[in-house]
Amino acid sequence: MHDTSTPHVTDTAETRNEVLDFVAIGIGPFNLSLACLSEPLEDVNGVFLERKAEFDWHPGMLLEDASMQTPFMADMVSLADPTSHFSFLNYLKLHDKLYNFYIREDFFLLRREYNQYCQWAARELTSLRFDHEVQDIQHVGDIYVMRGTRPSSGEAFTYRARKLVLGTGTQPYLPGAADAVRGEVPVAGSRVCHNAHYLARKDELTSQPAITIIGSGQSAAEIYLDLLREIDQHAYQLNWITRSPRFFPLEYGKLTLEMTSPDYIDYFHALPREQRNTLLATQKGLYKGINLELINEIYDTLYAKQLQGVVPTTLMTNTELTSLTRESADGDFSLGLYQREQQQAWRHETSAVVLATGYHYVAPPFLKSIESRIRRDAEGRYAVGRFYAVDAQSTADAEGNEGDQSPFAGEIFVQNAELHTHSLAAPDLGMACYRNSCILRAITGREVYPIERRIAFQSFGAPGVEKGNGNGFTPLPAAHLAYGETDLHASAASEKTASSSTAPTESSRAAQHRETTA
Repeated sequence: MHDTSTPHVTDTAETRNEVLDFVAIGIGPFNLSLACLSEPLEDVNGVFLERKAEFDWHPGMLLEDASMQTPFMADMVSLADPTSHFSFLNYLKLHDKLYNFYIREDFFLLRREYNQYCQWAARELTSLRFDHEVQDIQHVGDIYVMRGTRPSSGEAFTYRARKLVLGTGTQPYLPGAADAVRGEVPVAGSRVCHNAHYLARKDELTSQPAITIIGSGQSAAEIYLDLLREIDQHAYQLNWITRSPRFFPLEYGKLTLEMTSPDYIDYFHALPREQRNTLLATQKGLYKGINLELINEIYDTLYAKQLQGVVPTTLMTNTELTSLTRESADGDFSLGLYQREQQQAWRHETSAVVLATGYHYVAPPFLKSIESRIRRDAEGRYAVGRFYAVDAQSTADAEGNEGDQSPFAGEIFVQNAELHTHSLAAPDLGMACYRNSCILRAITGREVYPIERRIAFQSFGAPGVEKGNGNGFTPLPAAHLAYGETDLHASAASEKTASSSTAPTESSRAAQHRETTA
């Protein structure tokens, strides 16, 4: 085991001004996966910086029986290197839990279990630097210089690297309707909170006579069920309000899951920006829905409780929050609500509010000094290259075409900041190993871990379009061809003679499942 709170290697690196191969900023599941995959590489020198004191994944939502939405194979390493020391199965074996997991017969980890696994991996790694807050990055010559301080002591630090990986994660999102109470949301003891702080505020919430949950996704559903189970014990009125037309289940069909694949990333990334934006607006149910089992459990709990009498709870769909205010610091909250189909507005009073309103990406302020090196699209978002680079030197042209990044190019890479260019694969835990294998290929100049090009049975685009069409009806007997290369390139003559024949069949690849993270 290693102490990850203090530098293991870089004390000497700092005094010698050593230039590292890369520095990754932020230690969430995606960069933790990169750390696990890079740890055994003797010719790669990188460190990971995180302002928090330790790894703790969404502590406010670690409910006792809450499960992940991806199978255990979506761990730190298995989809890149199933033999790695850092696999979940190895973690179980080392902790004498493998047979318990086998007997349980459930591929989906408890969320607490996943967090414990990640914490174990963090303790095993030598490259993590917790309690390191990056405050500024400068580009000097051909290297990036990172400066910051350690929050616990104020001690300054400096790191130098040729490449950067940005994995600072997403932040709790509050809608504009909640602006009047925005300052109260993060305050301990407040009766209005984001779901990110739910467990820390639960005692205060359950002591109130009425609780209202705002939101439509998995977190809102989990909190509603948790509070519903205790409604008899505390005797509060429990309300769940969502602007969605119904309580949408997460779409989990296997052919739909193929959209979390290199094939679909190729297809989606090659589409015009406007078309990608339109598609994203229709895809929320693919990664923001509620587990069907959870929806059914909520119904069954309501059914059982109503046998004892009226259950003091209200569920409302099609209802949008338009305002959230209160008259005094210790008064009740007044919610402005609008039923979208009936076009009716009214006010709702409640003594506590949980805003399960999701997360969004916020660019870290330390990028200000190197902003000129980052390419953005017309809407101010990262213009992310196909293989996750955002630096202007490696990605798009002046017209914003993000399709030109070489697989071996890149100086600045992003983790989970590319939903608008890579679709629902961006926040998907099951695609972490794929993305990190691509990033490591650019860092090392070689394919360290075999990178799948095609895994989907289906094709996503019209035949004959090589880039961005999934399999495109092109057979791929070799699993690891260069990007854009097919067996037809190697036999151009035979292709010409067969051009009038019917399209060949697709090659088969096993589909992946998915889980998203904030």
